[in-house]
Amino acid sequence: MRFAKTIAGVAILATAAVSLGTAAYAAPAQVTLWTHAAGNPVELKVIQKITTDFNASQKKYQVFIKKFPQADYNESVVAAAASNSLPDILDMDGPNMPNWAWGKYIQPLSIPSSVTKEFMPGTQGVYNGKLYSLGLYDAACAVFARKSVLNDLGIRIPTVAKPWTGAEFNAALKTIKASGKFKYALDMGTGWTGEWYPYGFSPWLQSFGGDLINRKGYKTAEGTLNGAAAVTWGKWWQGLFTQGYVNPKETGGREGFISGDVALQFNGNWAATDAYKKYGDDLVFLPTPDFGNGAHIGTSSWQWGVSAGSKHAAAANAWIKYATQTKYLVAFSNGIGLIPATAAAAAKSDLYKAGSPYQVFPSLSAKLGLKRPPTPGYPVISKAFEKAATDIMNGGDVKTSLDTAVDTINTDLASNNYYK
Repeated sequence: MRFAKTIAGVAILATAAVSLGTAAYAAPAQVTLWTHAAGNPVELKVIQKITTDFNASQKKYQVFIKKFPQADYNESVVAAAASNSLPDILDMDGPNMPNWAWGKYIQPLSIPSSVTKEFMPGTQGVYNGKLYSLGLYDAACAVFARKSVLNDLGIRIPTVAKPWTGAEFNAALKTIKASGKFKYALDMGTGWTGEWYPYGFSPWLQSFGGDLINRKGYKTAEGTLNGAAAVTWGKWWQGLFTQGYVNPKETGGREGFISGDVALQFNGNWAATDAYKKYGDDLVFLPTPDFGNGAHIGTSSWQWGVSAGSKHAAAANAWIKYATQTKYLVAFSNGIGLIPATAAAAAKSDLYKAGSPYQVFPSLSAKLGLKRPPTPGYPVISKAFEKAATDIMNGGDVKTSLDTAVDTINTDLASNNYYK
């Protein structure tokens, strides 16, 4: 009996030793991260740096990156959601976030408000009052112009505080065309497709008093996307092409402003450095015109979130919080040229610090930026608006094109029980 007890005691001690050893040398949990940045090596390098630093900063988790080309990314996420195989951390284009939250792809973040309160509104993905995603940078659009051209033609140089009125802008286009010095007065980027249309052009619609959907309840686009204000916008939009101000067959290359064939260009801050290299201090970045309901530009770029089914939600939130450090926000900005998510990071960045020729872009985003409608129905809204704007550009009837877009949007809303 004494021998048996001894054997039992040894076994208990051995089991305890094994348990202690397992706890002491347990491998860190593997956390998966997906990003759309496969085609952007500079952005990907910053993400990899954040991840390497995060992994070295603690021993509980190790984050592993899987990169996708942007063109394939959304489809990969949707397929993974259908098969319950989403990663722990994933990035997403800001306006798609509500659809993913509604579809239960992602869960609310648990990032402290002491961190997020410093972030620009456009970088905060809020749906139904909850923060679901957070961006580390944002973008802003402006009208690129040359001071020498505007002064030579007697056109006032607008400011953020006093943008052009719609009448002033239309007169400027007419003056530029009449000068005979340019092939076209304005480059709007119509050769681009996809999200550029609602991101770039719906703020002009909003300046006329229309919108992509009635934002009171998000239950209909009737009267908002096809009402009197929207029709007025559509006729103005079509007039840009029929009057010869904008090239209706514009390609995606957008070389006209740099070559000097086009006087004004509506573009984003991602294109600012190339323009500055060409024109230097003669270049100015101007606010969009105010057609009666304010001057507006789009906001909200790519953001980070946590999948709804993540088994490592605490680690995923910790990675996102870790990525909000100023040094990483500055690294993104310096690398890819976009606006840092906080004022502190902007002040330390190469492009947006005090005295920089690009310093106006954070101000444009803060003062003129409008989010695209934060509704799960946005993907359908986006495509419907792009089709309407393209049809109008190509000579389609304005009211009919807008009515068709409204029907498409409202049918989707009804078929999805208004995304309740």
